[in-house]
Amino acid sequence: MTTLVVLSDTHGNHEAIDKLSQIFEESDYIIHLGDVSSDMRGVASRYPQKTYRVIGNCDFSYEKDEMTLEVEGHRIFFCHGHKYGVKSDLKKLVSRAKELGCDIALYGHTHEKKIEEIDGVLTINPGCLTRYTLQKSYCYLCIHKDKVVPTLVDLA
Repeated sequence: MTTLVVLSDTHGNHEAIDKLSQIFEESDYIIHLGDVSSDMRGVASRYPQKTYRVIGNCDFSYEKDEMTLEVEGHRIFFCHGHKYGVKSDLKKLVSRAKELGCDIALYGHTHEKKIEEIDGVLTINPGCLTRYTLQKSYCYLCIHKDKVVPTLVDLA
């Protein structure tokens, strides 16, 4: 079984990131979906081999804006989502994921947690960890062979 912790839209909330330190240590992969990906510098320094970051519309760096990852036979596409119009619908996101041969698409930007399967692609938005929202959340994703189990976790 492979575990991934997926977060997005931290917007400088280092306190929330610090609360996840044990989960980061125990997880196989750590994915930040942008806005503000630089918040993860410390985590990326501690776990460089398993931390992936993409930039969002509030990031000012030269990192990648989308990536793919292969986990236990599943291809995962991840991006912030702003370039794919995810606030309107997920058609462009799903289309891009399928174009890349991915069956899972991770995105952020909307600050709203959501899991939905569309046209054979499992789409997951972990919500946000911004300090400007009442309900902070992230996704704990478990993959074992053909079984994919995403859990949206509210952070107290």
